[in-house]
Amino acid sequence: MNLCHCLLPLHFKNNINDNIMDINSRFSQAAVLAFGIAFVGMCVKSGIDDFVNKDRNVTVKGLSEKEVEADKVTWPIPTKELGDDLPSLYQRINVTTEKVKAFLKHHGLKDSEISVNAPVVIDMNADQYNTNLRGYRYNITSTITVTSHNVKLVRSIMARQGELLKQGVAVVDGGYDNRTTYEYVSFQKMKPEMMQEAIKNAETTAQQFAENSNSRLDKIMRADQGQFSIDDRDSNTPYIKKVRVVTTVTYSLKD
Repeated sequence: MNLCHCLLPLHFKNNINDNIMDINSRFSQAAVLAFGIAFVGMCVKSGIDDFVNKDRNVTVKGLSEKEVEADKVTWPIPTKELGDDLPSLYQRINVTTEKVKAFLKHHGLKDSEISVNAPVVIDMNADQYNTNLRGYRYNITSTITVTSHNVKLVRSIMARQGELLKQGVAVVDGGYDNRTTYEYVSFQKMKPEMMQEAIKNAETTAQQFAENSNSRLDKIMRADQGQFSIDDRDSNTPYIKKVRVVTTVTYSLKD
């Protein structure tokens, strides 16, 4: 009896501790569940807001376009000599090259703007598919290349090529690989200004759309850096370039 009396308090104490632990466990589970419900509610609200506002934007394109004169020209000047004696052909082609260089410098070009490529020799007899009915063995071509930022000067010299004919120098057609090319290398200087103009034009278009839909234009959501292109204005004036930038901008709208 004394033994039972001693054990009762210990058993009662253990039950109290178990109950406290059970209450704490249930409270923790309830807190975790409440947090989970709140988090899910926030996600649902965000999803609903996105769904409601997902079409509340407008995507427009802005354009900026300018015509400019090329500021760099590359002008290849090929000349050709035909014959059977290779040493004499080299001598003749060198004389021709000197005449062309003198012609260019006489009209204002500098040595730094004139470069002479090594002559290219074709042995007609070495080509097994060539019957060589033309009566000569060697075809030697020399190309002088003018590279200058003074486009107007070079174009004026091009118009004087007839002076070379009077000296017995015939400038031959160099084909696609030796065509005259014009470039606009100052493009980077005007790039920021054109980009700003393109974005402004895009905003004007978006503003008009917002007014037509009884909305207000809000912040920019997405924008690209623009697609730039430089092309000849037309085939007859390749020294006039058309610079163009198109940018795509997405604005959000508000009621």
